[in-house]
Amino acid sequence: MKDSLAPQMMTKEDVTMMILSAKKTSGMTWEQIADKIGMSPVWTHSACMGMNAMPVDKAEALVGAMGLPQEAASVLAESPTKVWEQAVPTDPCIYRLYEIVGVYGPTIKALIQEKFGDGIMSAIDFDMQITRVENLKGDRVKIEMSGKYLGYNSW
Repeated sequence: MKDSLAPQMMTKEDVTMMILSAKKTSGMTWEQIADKIGMSPVWTHSACMGMNAMPVDKAEALVGAMGLPQEAASVLAESPTKVWEQAVPTDPCIYRLYEIVGVYGPTIKALIQEKFGDGIMSAIDFDMQITRVENLKGDRVKIEMSGKYLGYNSW
């Protein structure tokens, strides 16, 4: 039985909900939030969603910019546990990215291996940019990913 007087620990999920609420209230975009902490919008959003640990100075800057409780900074700095709750995403945008990897994943892997050898692209030493490209047929989404090549070791 839980002691009702025991302090409740703030979780990454709690902090994510606080960030989303503060973002909605402030009307800031992810680009504006990222600018306030000196990071990219892609990384900032991922960290705010609990998928990356923020360096302490960035966590403190975010807490100040968003008006969050100070305790949230230490939670943002904690190492994440990355868990996907469903095998196939149902959100249309996320599903399409999943579909792209399903259709083109083997091609991407084959081309990486031809150009670099047997290995992978890091998602740790990684950056990504998302831009809008005007097009007469309808604007396009451009996603650029850059990850360090990591060759497999033989031992």
